[in-house]
This record gives sequence, structure tokens and C-alpha cells, in this order.
Amino acid sequence: MTDLLCYLNGETTPISQAKVSVLDRGFIFGDGVYEVVPVYGRRLFRFEEHMARLNRSLAKLRIPNPHRPDEWLALCRQLVAKVGDATGSDELLVYIQVTRGVAPRDHVMPPGLTPTVFMMVNPMKPASAEQRHQGVACVTARDFRWERGDIKSISLLGNVLARQISADHGALETIMFRDGWLTEAAASNVWIAHEGALLGPPKSEHVLEGIRVELLRELCADCGIAYNLRPISEADVLAADEVMLSSATKEILPVTRIDGELVGHGALRGKPGPVYGRLYEAYQQAKLTMSL
Repeated sequence: MTDLLCYLNGETTPISQAKVSVLDRGFIFGDGVYEVVPVYGRRLFRFEEHMARLNRSLAKLRIPNPHRPDEWLALCRQLVAKVGDATGSDELLVYIQVTRGVAPRDHVMPPGLTPTVFMMVNPMKPASAEQRHQGVACVTARDFRWERGDIKSISLLGNVLARQISADHGALETIMFRDGWLTEAAASNVWIAHEGALLGPPKSEHVLEGIRVELLRELCADCGIAYNLRPISEADVLAADEVMLSSATKEILPVTRIDGELVGHGALRGKPGPVYGRLYEAYQQAKLTMSL
């Protein structure tokens, strides 16, 4: 993978040769943001929505956006074509990172820096057929991360620690609660189904506004599934008819076991449910119509 091309500050180079200053504030402070854009058939999925979120994250950190949307689109398409040709892959992930730039180490945000822009493209590793058929296991934990989960920050140590909890228990994800209320998982948004409706936690500074939050609202409308964002307690999650994860790589994925206990009720206990099934099919159709 180190021989794949990447983009760094205006130049395309093999990843193994890409270098940034040790005084880059992304390296010193984690002072930057990122986006991950899925690519299907060499076409960028929900690109405009990803760029809007990138712009929001940059604005919250007072980092100027180094490119216009059309410039970002051109850069992404060029790198997707090169890496797609090199790997023979049509389903890819574009990783975009923007840091404040290079400056002497000082906590205060220095004005007038040139942002560091890094992009790489890797083949996508989608969920397996077994995971979709049988569902995945998760564990729960207290949400011990910082208070600004609404910023897609490259400072991900809290998420790394949370994800490691699930890895240590042989699970796919760690579902987190703050003061007894659902926030999100280490690298996913979390949903429950209750009486045929899809429910997720409300927008807040503790929850990243996942691109699939709006997408699933649209898909629910198309499928005739009730949709609501409201506070969800830990008890709600553990008693839910269905639990699901969403992210750029997982798309939407059923959770069938939490902390060793089966999810759901009756004949569907421990199995992917009907709300997941309908949304998964709708998601596959969306991939054909919502890509640039």
C-alpha cells in the first residue's frame, strides 16, 4: 500500500515518499480535521454532503478551507482514477486531511498559516456477507471522549481507546453512553428500531453528524419507515427490536449481540431485522443515484 499514490500540498507522490514537517500542528497537536468519502464504480458517494461537513469542521477550528468544492472534486477524481487503475478497484475510500499548517509549537492558533492538505485513496473493505447475514457483536462503554464530538477531528485517541475495547472482546464496535444516554460508537453512528421506526440520538456536540444520518432520513421516507432523532437511553438500546451501525465503510450493518446478549425479541432475536433489511436494500439503490 505504501507504493500507492497520494496527494500532499499540490504534489502527487507515492505514500512512502510523502513527508510533512515535524512542526506541523497536525503532528504536534492533532490540530486538523478529516473526511472519508466512499467511492462506488469510481464515483464519489454523497460528495457534496462530505464537503459541507468538512467545511463545518474547518470553520469550527478557524482553519480556512484551502479549496473550492469544484477543486476538491477534481483532486478527488484524479486520485481515484490513478489508484483505481493501479489496484484494479472500483470501490474505494478517499481520505482527506487538512491541518492548520506548520508553526513553532504554541497552543494559541497562529493566524495566516498555509493549511497542510493530504489525500489518499485505498480499496474499500466492505462488510462481509456473513456479517450482513448474521449481524455483528458490540460491547458498551462509558463515553469518555472529549466534549466536541461534532468536529471530525484528527485527534482520535479517545476513539482509538474505545475501539480497542471492542477489539479486546472480539467485537466489531463499542457503543458508548454519556450519563446513560446513547451518543455513538467508536467509528460509527448507532441506531435502534422500535415498533418499526428508526430512532437515533439527536444532534449535539457529543455526536458527529454522520453523512448517513441525513441519508437514512431520506431512505426512511422512501421506504415508509418512521424516523426520529431523540434521546435514547442505554435501556432503550438493550431492549430494542433491532440495533444498527452506520458509517462510510459499514453503510448500514445489523448488530445482533451486545455485551454477549442477543438483540431483539421472539423469532428475530439475535438475527438481522426487517427495518435493517429494507434500509440495506434502499441503500444499495442510493449508491447508484447519489454519486458524482
